[in-house]
Amino acid sequence: MSRTVAHLFVDALEELGVRHVFGVVGDALNPLTDAIRASASLSWVGCRHEEAAAFAAGAQSQLTDTLGVCMGTVGPGSVHLLNGLYDAAKSGTPVLAIAGQVPRPEIGTDYFQEVDNDLLFKDVAAFRATVTSPEQLPALLEVAVRTAVGRRGVAVLTIPGDIGDQELPTDRPLRLSVARCENRPDDPALDEAARLINEGGNVTLLVGRGSRTSRNDVLALADRLAAPMVLTLKAKEGFEGDNPFQVGQTGLIGNPAAAHAMDHADTLVLLGTDFPYRDWYPEGKKVIQVDRVAEHIGRRVPVDVALAADVGPTVRGLLERVAARGDRKHLDSAREKFTHWQDGQRRLAAPGHDKGLIGKVRSALDNRDHLVRPEALAAAVDAAAADDAVFTSDTGMATVWLSRFVEMRGSRRLVGSYNLGSMANAMPQAIGAQFLDRDRQTIAFCGDGGLSMLLGDLMTIHTERLPIKLVVFDNRRLSMVKLEQEQAGLPEFGTVLDNPDFAAVAQALGIKGIRVEHAEDLAEAVERTFAEPGPVLLDVLTNPDEIAVPAKPTVQQGWGFAIAKVRENLHSTGS
Repeated sequence: MSRTVAHLFVDALEELGVRHVFGVVGDALNPLTDAIRASASLSWVGCRHEEAAAFAAGAQSQLTDTLGVCMGTVGPGSVHLLNGLYDAAKSGTPVLAIAGQVPRPEIGTDYFQEVDNDLLFKDVAAFRATVTSPEQLPALLEVAVRTAVGRRGVAVLTIPGDIGDQELPTDRPLRLSVARCENRPDDPALDEAARLINEGGNVTLLVGRGSRTSRNDVLALADRLAAPMVLTLKAKEGFEGDNPFQVGQTGLIGNPAAAHAMDHADTLVLLGTDFPYRDWYPEGKKVIQVDRVAEHIGRRVPVDVALAADVGPTVRGLLERVAARGDRKHLDSAREKFTHWQDGQRRLAAPGHDKGLIGKVRSALDNRDHLVRPEALAAAVDAAAADDAVFTSDTGMATVWLSRFVEMRGSRRLVGSYNLGSMANAMPQAIGAQFLDRDRQTIAFCGDGGLSMLLGDLMTIHTERLPIKLVVFDNRRLSMVKLEQEQAGLPEFGTVLDNPDFAAVAQALGIKGIRVEHAEDLAEAVERTFAEPGPVLLDVLTNPDEIAVPAKPTVQQGWGFAIAKVRENLHSTGS
């Protein structure tokens, strides 16, 4: 029997080892979803929103380092994919999106639901094309797949409604192989980098996601150079656990030890990171940057030696050239400050923190209702979670608490919208992650604003019986925006959320719901959450006035916060 366009797509996805396609069914996609229905190894996951489908596909891609796949049908269905696809593109992970289109004779006539997909996806997609005849396949599909995988980005193929069930004119086999290779800098470039390191003083490593497959090499370099290792958020996974060199994160979610390690270095070595915040790079340092993407180098901070290559072979080349450091004062100082900071964070998360004299003063000022401290919630989940758990986190304060109180020890994994910074990502990314392994603990750190934005896909969790644990930081606020306003001296405005009882909502949708309103109930609720075999939504009322102090708070921020509080109090008293 001759193959159709739809069957070619399914054959390709099966050959690539894709197991799930996420989307919402409809018109132009019907031939493709019917072919998926008949597949023995490929499963269709019907989501309630295409944005959730794209986030789920992107999460699978990030966790497996293979192609993720999502679909959106004609017009609005394809438009809804955009945000999740932007997240995949900004995360540098390969995703293939199949978008529906009106029938070919109607293209260009402003037909019902018609959207110019090639224009729509122009910015987000490394490759995009509309299939206008079966003769274009399988070559067009092969180019789309190779572009997504080779350039680690998004490819979009648009399928008009009258194409999917068309027979292919030839039976040419698919050729989808993509050979990956590691790039190593030339010897003169490595020599120059090693000279800069050997002649300089203190060295600090800023380590990003691009280093995760080279952990042992990077640890060896840190040891050789007695260099503290500052981690980006994406490098928590792979470098945080059992690492005597790491000093946590820098930036707004960072800590004083990481800032100290950066400020007191003479030479900064950036390994596989495009850390975007220029204000957090110290001035007057020698900088070496290693990144396989050449255009990433030097766009955040001026670079003295640029090594456009993979981290592993580059670091191995440096290890052959750099001299061992006997003086470990720079490393020891940063690690001592990091340990001191960690001790302080643990005190914040301790159950009795608000019971002392200082705690009583704090309670009177900012926790009148004795709500749960978000630090305590994050720490409790960290203690209860398995060492191979997969974590996802919503953008905002949920990510701050995860970054500070959840350790990526063992084989834990971490996914979030850490480049795009979208809301509402944690729950759908957890859906994608849980489908990869139903027996692996998957935990979503959800902000109340993020969860409510794509609340409908709780039904996907229920329908598919996914045992995800949804931990909701329910402070009735868009709390990161609140903090931004107050640091700028502005009174809080537009951030208050009129939330439902999320646990009751979950119960109504067939998911176990647990609600915590008082700190003394937290430990038992977390224990119940992780003892439950199926999905659970843990709705915890957390203190909305709890703030995360940045690594280097400024006087301006302090004054801004004070002024904002005065203005808020004046408003609340009607003055």
